[in-house]
Amino acid sequence: MRYAAVTVIAAALLGAATCARADEPTLENVPPVVVKTVPQAGASGVVAGPAEISVTFSKPMRAGSWSWVKVSEASFPPLRGQPSYSADQRTCTLPVTLEAGKTYAIWLNSPPSQNFTDQDGRKALTYLLVFSTK
Repeated sequence: MRYAAVTVIAAALLGAATCARADEPTLENVPPVVVKTVPQAGASGVVAGPAEISVTFSKPMRAGSWSWVKVSEASFPPLRGQPSYSADQRTCTLPVTLEAGKTYAIWLNSPPSQNFTDQDGRKALTYLLVFSTK
């Protein structure tokens, strides 16, 4: 009897391991995450002047919705225009002017400003982008 019970439990565990559960993460049901930034996070020696900061997410994002959040007034670059998305809705670009010899720090989706959302309304995970200019 003990052997049969162990066999049934093992079969049930094996079946559970091979079948996806409804609550398991999939690319579709998890929040979007930052996969790339330009400039790259931690970069130094970025060229000053007119520039574009861009963030690429793991999935398409909701059009016209973003949250580029100031860490401080001093660490946020002056804007040259409005943010915009690429055709695939995965990359958001912010036109700015970068000053020489500065460190910039920008939150992406820092509470309570969490408007970077995927097309199903899931909020992107918070990300801190920090870089410095020559």
